[in-house]
Amino acid sequence: MNLNHGKYLGVDYGDRRTGLAECDMGGTIASGICTISEGGMRKTAIRVAKEAEERGCKRIIVGLPRNMDGTEGERAETVRVFATMLGEYTDIPVDFSDERMSTMVAYRYLGETGTYGKKRKEAIDTLSAEIILQSYIDRERMAGV
Repeated sequence: MNLNHGKYLGVDYGDRRTGLAECDMGGTIASGICTISEGGMRKTAIRVAKEAEERGCKRIIVGLPRNMDGTEGERAETVRVFATMLGEYTDIPVDFSDERMSTMVAYRYLGETGTYGKKRKEAIDTLSAEIILQSYIDRERMAGV
């Protein structure tokens, strides 16, 4: 475990709701924080930047939606615009993590735990952000970063 890793903030950006997660200082475990609904890309970028700075994060990881064949579509373009805007409001580096299966995995997990209806809707974005961030820090660990 790398105790000097520092905190990262994971982001599952959405037009209506954006899920947030953070990892521990050692970069081992991602945990969901909350879902925000700021209304608009700019307000969301400002809120995410503020959360990252207040939590002392050294990197922001934004989930990048790719098609199953690895190509990027319209949604990925929107997320890239969001990430660029986010970079205007913070000096914290912004990176991407492939989020191809994160929402599907989150829905499957919530189904297995019997979480449905309003509770599922409230949890899905935060859980997706957690999955995005966990896969990023796991890839870092495998690469020896």
